[in-house]
Amino acid sequence: MTENEGVVRPRPAATVMLLRPVTDAAGASGGRPMEVLLMRRVPSMGFAPGAYVFPGGRVDERDADGDLPWTGPAPEEWSRILGVDVPMARALVCAAVRETFEETGVLLASEPEHASDTAITLDTDTDEWERDRLGLIDRSRSFTEVLSRRGLVLRSEWLRAWSRWITPAREPRRYDTWFFTAELPPGQRPRDVGGEADHTQWVDPAVVAPEWDAGRMPMLPPTVIACAELAGHRTLEGVRDAQRDIVPLEPEVREMDGHLRVVAPDGTDFPLPKPNTRT
Repeated sequence: MTENEGVVRPRPAATVMLLRPVTDAAGASGGRPMEVLLMRRVPSMGFAPGAYVFPGGRVDERDADGDLPWTGPAPEEWSRILGVDVPMARALVCAAVRETFEETGVLLASEPEHASDTAITLDTDTDEWERDRLGLIDRSRSFTEVLSRRGLVLRSEWLRAWSRWITPAREPRRYDTWFFTAELPPGQRPRDVGGEADHTQWVDPAVVAPEWDAGRMPMLPPTVIACAELAGHRTLEGVRDAQRDIVPLEPEVREMDGHLRVVAPDGTDFPLPKPNTRT
């Protein structure tokens, strides 16, 4: 048997750390303290049941559609940033925006004439938008169709690449996931609409690791680490100015003191999440 025989090939995926400023608060340096959106997956999910996650999911083949209306960095620039070919770069950016809309109702898009104006309100809390959201989920509609019909463009400049994590090789379900950050567009608000989560909340990223350590917020190691990294930058402005190198990070699974632990590249270890149970 070869070393890689039986190892599941990871599927490409994208997830978005949706951020918003804390109302009527200012950081020590004058920046705006922030909160990040976390969703708790329902216990019946096959992957990470009961865990707190960011909105996101796997890439769909139609996410690479070259006709998708788009502003901001071109797919060629995203290819350089993400370290993938152009079709995959286009698909990852599309998947990040599409999945965020499917799971929260928040849409990182606008009319093209407002492409230089971030102060835009887009109301997606209507019956027509809900039909489109459900059509995206059951794949009866494409994201290109949904945006083009309304004369909207995907705002790729509202996304920022943050990191890339690959599920450990021993796991039966594996994903190669690119993490992005994005600020909540003015006038929009997330809704509990996706069906994959039973609870959604805004959280100070600085409290996530202590809550996880106390057993009150079960989550996968990359989520804990990403929140700690956000907390290290303290404000929305700090996140915007962060310099990030997008390299694949694949934790190891080791037996430690009779228990399986996930060991991150920096040496931090976490308990191995158990499938189909709350931890």
